[in-house]
Amino acid sequence: MTSLHRALAAVRQRIAAACARADRDPGSVRLVAVTKTVPATRVLEALAAGQDLFGENRVQEALAKIPEVGPGAHWHLVGHLQKNKAKHAVGAFALIHSVDDLDLAREIAKRAATAGVVQPVLVQVNLSLEGTKTGAEPAAAIALVEAVHALSNVEVRGLMTIPPPAEDPESSRPWFRRLRDLRDDAAKRTGLALTELSMGMTDDFEVAIEEGATIVRIGRAIFGERR
Repeated sequence: MTSLHRALAAVRQRIAAACARADRDPGSVRLVAVTKTVPATRVLEALAAGQDLFGENRVQEALAKIPEVGPGAHWHLVGHLQKNKAKHAVGAFALIHSVDDLDLAREIAKRAATAGVVQPVLVQVNLSLEGTKTGAEPAAAIALVEAVHALSNVEVRGLMTIPPPAEDPESSRPWFRRLRDLRDDAAKRTGLALTELSMGMTDDFEVAIEEGATIVRIGRAIFGERR
């Protein structure tokens, strides 16, 4: 067993333990292995270890890596998507986590219609209103969900957030709880299922799971520090 195999096994064990604490089925949480700066050879190693869902931050890096990795892998875009890159992202990713305004959503819908596909997306919410992060303001998030849902060729599946950086994972708990509550409010107001909550990374994913995350985005705990 390689070090990457051991790292993946350890992360899966931690996911299962967090689910047990929250009385959840481990199958209700999907692990996205974030491969920013990770070469295709290591992604293939993870694929051989049974990890088939990967996340990329940048469209260009993903488009170069996806054909190198080949069949069997599924990809999410977890980083910010610029409007002018939407035409490349649509259809390449099973899920786009970072829709943060209506103009971007409209461009995704336009490109999806041209390609003849329906593009699943999440609405990213900047709960802490940090200037360094993208995302809809909390007060505008439900209206954005409604507006994106009204577009053709786009399917809104839930919400995503990135909490402020903190040394203590417990510091992220209020943000995760707030996103869950916002999702519940949005589902009630719109009638949409909004089953997905993308929240939690290497430093705080266990807390995120305890607060309802259905997708956790983990890079460093699997692949080590980025170069």
